[in-house]
Amino acid sequence: MTGLKAFALFLAVAALTGCGTLPNGRGWGQDATPFPGWRRVRDAAVKAVTAPATWAPAAGALVLKVDDMDEDLADWATDHMFLFGSQDDAERAADLLNATAHASYLVTALLTPSGDKEVWLNAKLKGIGVGFAAMMTSCGTTCVLKDTFSLTRPDGSNDRSFPSGHASSAATATMLASKNVEYLTLSNRGKTALRGGLTTLPFAVGWARVEANKHYPSDILFGIALGNFFGAFFNDAFLGIDSPDSIMVTIEPSKQGVVVGLTWAF
Repeated sequence: MTGLKAFALFLAVAALTGCGTLPNGRGWGQDATPFPGWRRVRDAAVKAVTAPATWAPAAGALVLKVDDMDEDLADWATDHMFLFGSQDDAERAADLLNATAHASYLVTALLTPSGDKEVWLNAKLKGIGVGFAAMMTSCGTTCVLKDTFSLTRPDGSNDRSFPSGHASSAATATMLASKNVEYLTLSNRGKTALRGGLTTLPFAVGWARVEANKHYPSDILFGIALGNFFGAFFNDAFLGIDSPDSIMVTIEPSKQGVVVGLTWAF
């Protein structure tokens, strides 16, 4: 009962902090639609696939396939266990970090401004529905690729090593959460720090799976690329919110004069 009360209290706080609207006067999730039009779908797909968050880890996965770098790095990770200590601890950490990634999406989604109480619940359900669709599509695609490539895991337990489901799942959730951060009431520094933590989380999940001897590093990197693609694509195509400028120059006063900053959304 205590847990239910705490969750109810959290929802109440989220409802209060998530009131208000976006700069365009609409609520987050209010304009989510399964029929955004071909042009928006095309633009979202191109933007997602050409984003560094997608192509950089995918390129890294390809590089690791040269010679025996992939296997050598996996062997080094399981021999040294410098981050998680043991394979059992690494497996538990991967599950916990993956759950944290999904929780981060839910929390950021609830805290975004979605209008007053008359539209808040409907907007949240529609917006979170887009996120759920992104996660399910990412999961389904990961399973299809596992069945297609049938790559044996490092520990030889089965042939479902490529790509990593933990990594793609966590990356989808954190990419969606990173998109939500833009609409939270935080300073630019706060947003940058939060996005940095969210970006790091799928890599931590993936490394835990490598130390658990369940994946090669290339499995992780491709899984992250896959998750980032679907998270960005579904957000931009179906949520119905125009993306902010990808690059922004900010000028803020300081005691020494002015501070010029460069920020970007990813």
